[in-house]
Amino acid sequence: MQAANNGLRVLDEGMPFLLVSAVKVILVFTVVMVVVAMLTLLERKVSAWMQDRLGPNRVGPGGLLQPAADGLKNILKEETNPAEAHGVFFTLAPMLSIIPALVTFAVIPFASPLPTPWGVTGMIVADLPVGILFLLAFSSLGVYGIVIAGWASFNKYALLGGLRAGAQMISYEIALGLSLMSLFFVTGNVGLPEIVYAQQSMNLWFALPFAVSFFFFWISCFAETNRLPFDLPEAESELVTGYHTEYSSMKFSMFFIAEYAHVLTVSALMATLFLGGWDIPGWGGDDMLGFGPDGQWIGAAPAWWKTILTFGAFALKTFFFIMVFMLVRWTVPRFRYDQVMDLGWKIMLPAALAAVVITAATVLALDSAGEPFVRVGDNGVRGTFTVWGGLVLTAVNLAMLAIVLWVMDRGRTLAGTGALDEKRAAARALARRRAELRQSPVRPAPAPAAHTQRVV
Repeated sequence: MQAANNGLRVLDEGMPFLLVSAVKVILVFTVVMVVVAMLTLLERKVSAWMQDRLGPNRVGPGGLLQPAADGLKNILKEETNPAEAHGVFFTLAPMLSIIPALVTFAVIPFASPLPTPWGVTGMIVADLPVGILFLLAFSSLGVYGIVIAGWASFNKYALLGGLRAGAQMISYEIALGLSLMSLFFVTGNVGLPEIVYAQQSMNLWFALPFAVSFFFFWISCFAETNRLPFDLPEAESELVTGYHTEYSSMKFSMFFIAEYAHVLTVSALMATLFLGGWDIPGWGGDDMLGFGPDGQWIGAAPAWWKTILTFGAFALKTFFFIMVFMLVRWTVPRFRYDQVMDLGWKIMLPAALAAVVITAATVLALDSAGEPFVRVGDNGVRGTFTVWGGLVLTAVNLAMLAIVLWVMDRGRTLAGTGALDEKRAAARALARRRAELRQSPVRPAPAPAAHTQRVV
């Protein structure tokens, strides 16, 4: 399809389209698998640095070949199958965990569109109009693998880990979905390239105008990936190793590959939703959306060097969130189960609902005010907000975030270990008082006074 404004055309049909799509699928899958393997080494290096150790340094220069050695070791290890386990579902569970974690990366744009001799192609494997909904739906399927693994193992510890994973997913999936509704009020679209372009048009990343959504989405991602301090499905101090207690060899490795792939995906998703995706701050040369419905190119002109630069910006933002995941794992202790449930149901769910209502009211007020808060096109149709509208949303969200943090820090709903010790001490004191009462001699009740009958 030919664009009338600058001679660009979209690559959407024919053999070149099929070849370019196949190349993108192969490259993205290969890069994701290599990055996932190297994340295992990175986490071990990060933990060694934080604990003043050396970490892996024997296989390859600086330990770079340690992931390959671990993979070879797991392939050669003996595979055990419990006698009482359900064979089909026991084998199917690791697959159900790893497939959603890999498929969801297909809808995330990782660079600006690339011009080719056959036309311009988007740097995204599958540019779906319902991209964020597809991602949320598929990422939720990963918990099925964990639950089935716990049930099929015929092990009480594994079953408890699977049940914990299901309860945790339900508790935080609601807050995760509600945290994204505020973004849709402004973008009016659930496609990820459109969300990136909305941030470029506003000249303000959504991490500030939607600070509450960003905070809740970040916490929910920790719970969705079962990472510390939300790794209750594994909880080695309570459940041996949780849902994968009975697994060994490559089945065991597939669960960890799924975990790190999920960490990579949600890190890339947070970079896209709240840090502008592949947008380079302070430069308008990468502000481009692609072809509109009428075939016209929207935004700056594409170039191959812009694609490389924007991919670097996207990779840096994703790496930032990955590092936060790893630093938190080796810093924050595991929550208790009651703390996890209290945080999800007593704080995040009502606070996310309140944030949606307040943000919707703010967006309505800005729409009513019009310029200079809302950018209106030549045809009179409302576009995205200007930077002033974004600053108003930032002020409102920062105020809401301060209230949320104040409530969380008061110990009213998310009671810490100190509050739990106080409750236990009070319960022990009450039990002692009751025991003392039971052991004290019982005094005989006074005899009732004799009633005299008056004789007439």
